Amino acid sequence: MKATILTIGNEILKGRTVNTNFSHIGHVLTFAGYEVYRGLVVRDDPSEIAWGITQATGFSDLVVTSGGLGPTFDDMSVKAIADALGIPLETNADALKMIREKYSAQNMELTPERMKMAMLPRNAEAITNPVGTAPGVFFSYRGVRILILPGVPSEMKAILESMIPRIRISTVHYYEESVVLNGIMESAFAPVVADEMKKAGGSVYIKSHPSSAELSNPVLEIEVSGTAQDDATAVKVVRTTLENIKKKHQEMLNKK
Repeated sequence: MKATILTIGNEILKGRTVNTNFSHIGHVLTFAGYEVYRGLVVRDDPSEIAWGITQATGFSDLVVTSGGLGPTFDDMSVKAIADALGIPLETNADALKMIREKYSAQNMELTPERMKMAMLPRNAEAITNPVGTAPGVFFSYRGVRILILPGVPSEMKAILESMIPRIRISTVHYYEESVVLNGIMESAFAPVVADEMKKAGGSVYIKSHPSSAELSNPVLEIEVSGTAQDDATAVKVVRTTLENIKKKHQEMLNKK
């Protein structure tokens, strides 16, 4: 199943904020059994958010967004997404209760800006935010599941973690492992990578990551990942390939 990550925020596009949310969400979704197919970054602009969600829902089984759930004028993700999909907004009773409890605990009143965070797409589910105030949002649109998360990393991580049991694909088990090879250039080891990929018949994916200059003291990390119908099989196919790679590496060193 395919997943798309939609990150929303001017601060990311202008380089003020590093998009660590994308890497975390991508990691979680991969281990939850999804192929993370695309990552889109758009401005805090209704038309751009609409473009992003329209693109993402066109080919994905799951769309996860981050950013734009707060009380300020530029927190417009929920409304922009709902408008783009033609879903009316309404006050969500559960979201309102969550928000009221958060502010009441601090002896604060519910201002219009705070009430705004309780306006969700019709029939959407409000997801408890254990770290901040804005609830996460979860709903389906034409068979595509959409999870809208805050942009604050700690809030995003907490809500996403709580949703893993619900979005995980139980029939897909992912595993990855790496080995660091010294003294072998990436270009020299490329035929080995291609050969092992062919022998595995699509059960694994091999990616080489050079961490130094190719022509002087090369260091190469080889990452092997695979999916299977159970954890044991996924681990086995990955480690079998890794052992073959380490053996080929030693053979190449011996020939020097």
